Amino acid sequence: QVQLVESGGGLVQAGGSLRLSCAASGRTRNSWTMAWFRQAPGKEREFVAHIRGNVGTTAYADSVKGRFTISGDNAKTTVYLQMNSLIPEDTAVYYCALNTFPYSSSTAVKDIDYWGQGTQVTVSS
Repeated sequence: QVQLVESGGGLVQAGGSLRLSCAASGRTRNSWTMAWFRQAPGKEREFVAHIRGNVGTTAYADSVKGRFTISGDNAKTTVYLQMNSLIPEDTAVYYCALNTFPYSSSTAVKDIDYWGQGTQVTVSS
């Protein structure tokens, strides 16, 4: 079993920054893909970014490209999401996620094997 615990959410004004962290515990492997998804009220959960195993390849949703950066430590037990130039549309619960298919490039919710509990990010205008 794997546990994911997020931290770092909060309230920020538009144009500000936040950094989310996700710590993975349990029997992890450095070939797994760690990701961030988000879910706004009344909307479906959507992909934000992922980092693929220890090769470190990243991908981003178009809506956050150029503003958000995902990174992780070499052991891939911790992943970060640096969020800059935040806008009110970024307001959502952000979830850390783990896809155990080796080096998966999938951005689909259905391919996620483990979820964190979520952390609220609120951007005021």
